[in-house]
Amino acid sequence: MAIKIQYEALEKACKEIIETILICLPNAFKGTVYRIGNPPEMIAKRITSGIIDEERRSISWGLPENSDYNPPGKPFSEYRDEPGRPLEAMGWCVERQESWTAEDPKNDARSVRLQVEGVWADFHHMEPVLIRKRDLYFGNEDQVNYARNYSGELLWEHKEYVVAAVIKIHFRPYTIRIGSPETRIIKRLSRALGTELLSYQLRQQSLEAMQHLAEDRLSSCNILADSLRNVITKYGLIFSLIKLELGFLREQWERVVLEKSDKREMRRDAIQGLNEAVKNIAGSHDAIQKDLTNMQNRFLDIHLPPEQGEKWLRMQIEDRWNLLIREGVIDETTVKAIRGGIDNLKKSLYLGKSPDVLAEYNSIPEHVKTEWVSLLYQDADAVDLDLVDRLVHVLESNCLNLPFKDKSIKSLVRLKAVAEIIGQMEEKTNAVLREVLNGHHEKEIPTVSVRRGS
Repeated sequence: MAIKIQYEALEKACKEIIETILICLPNAFKGTVYRIGNPPEMIAKRITSGIIDEERRSISWGLPENSDYNPPGKPFSEYRDEPGRPLEAMGWCVERQESWTAEDPKNDARSVRLQVEGVWADFHHMEPVLIRKRDLYFGNEDQVNYARNYSGELLWEHKEYVVAAVIKIHFRPYTIRIGSPETRIIKRLSRALGTELLSYQLRQQSLEAMQHLAEDRLSSCNILADSLRNVITKYGLIFSLIKLELGFLREQWERVVLEKSDKREMRRDAIQGLNEAVKNIAGSHDAIQKDLTNMQNRFLDIHLPPEQGEKWLRMQIEDRWNLLIREGVIDETTVKAIRGGIDNLKKSLYLGKSPDVLAEYNSIPEHVKTEWVSLLYQDADAVDLDLVDRLVHVLESNCLNLPFKDKSIKSLVRLKAVAEIIGQMEEKTNAVLREVLNGHHEKEIPTVSVRRGS
């Protein structure tokens, strides 16, 4: 690849992306970014690794481990897929431009340590950082000497992207799964890192071409680039993570408030009944049966606000059953049972705020219970920082005892701090855009100060 970035800037970008992931994903404890060098050698070199402490307050940086990917790195010819040597996840990510998740290291076909040393303990997710060819080469990609795989095929010949880097995130044992929310978050941030790396190059080219412009225009462009990088990295992620944390809190609350209720297994019993109904569908519907079972099992792990949960249930489960019912492959007795199971799933969404259930739970004062339920089951589309503050305030009271409330308090405080940075970046970016487009004379261009969350 032809991208050129100063090492200090590259290391800074890598540390920022690792820090964002480790702070936002509580089951992640270590992150590494590898740069993929110019073709055809495409040397994979570890730029930096970060490990977060047990309190999740500070990160240690460096390259403490021995690795083939430590500087000066490892050329593509040594990590690509090739008969007679261990397969590597790095080769998969670079050659196929696809992610690799080691959710079960004992059976990981691309664990070099497992294949060579018999060691398995590495639960991780690796994600390629992609940059669009036309953005990187400005239409001159035909001049690039791409590498070839072991079969002699030109790498990425029919691909829209090149691989600029690879992100590797380590997780605590058995807490990462293929296609889990964590992997989707990492994929989203990998796109942000690709945009950031490209922006570094574009900024450098702009500075070289615009040295004759006034100092104020150059300052504006620098501020704009810095602001945009932060906004791109964190804006789309932050409120999604707050919603995930709210779902985790709803799960804790419902587990506590339903502990002695005869309705505590309503959702699980309904899912078991629907899964049995799936197995008894007549005819050949293997794909639909598998898909429907997966969606039903997934419903056990999501804890959306009731209205949003009903929409998800209708789109992912009820509509699929309706399609099968219209095809006439289910008898009337089973149809009635299915309708009842779906109705029970809908009812289960409201148990955490049900007046009958709440009336039986007297472990906290009534005014605290009322405020907590009102905040927790608020429309997810209306999440704002004031709601986060009020949630933290109630959580910090001694009245409310949830299994992981301290973890939730820390997560919400940190997410709010990042959200405040986003607001500041938006304001400063808009100001700079106005200055760049319209020019300025007397007013001073605002400086950007980045505050770190606790």
